[in-house]
Amino acid sequence: MDDHGESALGAGLSGVLTEFGHRLMARVYYADTDFSGVVYHARYLEFLERGRSDYLRLAGVHHTELLDGKHGERIVWVVRRMEIHFRSPARMDDILTIDTRTEDISGARIFMAQQLKRGGEVLVEAKVEAAIIGENGRPRRFPKEWVAAFIPTGRS
Repeated sequence: MDDHGESALGAGLSGVLTEFGHRLMARVYYADTDFSGVVYHARYLEFLERGRSDYLRLAGVHHTELLDGKHGERIVWVVRRMEIHFRSPARMDDILTIDTRTEDISGARIFMAQQLKRGGEVLVEAKVEAAIIGENGRPRRFPKEWVAAFIPTGRS
């Protein structure tokens, strides 16, 4: 499928590009929580990953194309470093907003900041350093044509 399953409905599922980067909404389900109805700490990583993955998708960078070698060789994203500040817990049935923005791009690395919020309350903040690597496991320079997609200049 040329659009990777994206349609008007699919685009909604992937969130939206914003003036700062990307915004995705998600609901907390029972499976996301521990015995007390609070989101289990490792599940926050999954919410944050969805935010980053959908940001890539809407910016035109599809994981399947990278794996298929569309850019000359098979390349993949890897998280090199992540710093997470847990401020307050999310609970079952909460509607969460995952905001993702690019802070910097350098060589093979991209530095992103993320916030997971319930309404206006920031529950989790994360700083993420990701890189792209080739099939041999070595870093690959961030493609110049992607820079404009990840460094917003007044999106609406």
